Amino acid sequence: MTTPRPPSRLACLLGAVCLAAFFAVAYTPLTTALEAVHDEHPVVARADAIVVLGAGMAPDGVLNDSSLDRLVSAIVLFRRGLAPRLVLLGPGHREGPTEAEVRAALAGDLGVPSDALVVEPRGLTTRDEAALVAQRMRELGGRRILLVTGTHHMPRARLLFEREGLEVVAAPVVEISPVTGQPDARLELGRLLLQEALARVYYRLAGFL
Repeated sequence: MTTPRPPSRLACLLGAVCLAAFFAVAYTPLTTALEAVHDEHPVVARADAIVVLGAGMAPDGVLNDSSLDRLVSAIVLFRRGLAPRLVLLGPGHREGPTEAEVRAALAGDLGVPSDALVVEPRGLTTRDEAALVAQRMRELGGRRILLVTGTHHMPRARLLFEREGLEVVAAPVVEISPVTGQPDARLELGRLLLQEALARVYYRLAGFL
C-alpha cells in the first residue's frame, strides 16, 4: 500500500494565505477600508439624461437587488426634475424580456411617463454600454448625463463614458453597506471589489481606459 505524500510547503503556504484572506475579509473591517477608496459622494446637478447601468437579472425576469437599487435611485433623481429622461440598460437571457425592458415596465408602474424612458438592452459590458449611450445621446441631443451605478463600479464606468465624449455627473449607489458586520455581506463586498479590480487591470492592459 502506497503511503500518501504529505502536501508540499507551497501548497501549505497557499492554503494558509487563502484561509487568512478569508478571515480578514469576513471578520475584519478590511472591506470597509477598501471600499473607502471608491467613495464618491453624489453631486446634485441637472443633466440631459439619467443613465442606469445594468446589474443583473434572473432567467425568470426577476431583477437582482443591485438592479433594483440602481433603478429606484434613478427614479428618485428623475422625480426631483434633474433630467427629462431615463436611459435604462441591461441585457437579458436567451428567452424572455431583457433587464432594460423589465426596468422600464417597473418604472412605468411607478409613474415615469413612457416618453421619458429610453430602453437600451444591447450592451453586454460597461464598454458596450458607454458606446451605446453615447450613440443614443447624439440622437436625442445633449451630452451631460447623471450616471447611476454601484460605488465600486463608478470609477471605471465614469472613465469609459467620458472617453465616449460624454460629460458625467456621478450618482453612485451604495449596494452593500461597507460598515456591515455580517460576514456574508463582507465576503460579497470583497468579491465585488476584487472583480472590479481585475476588470480595471484588464481594461488598462487592453487600452480601454
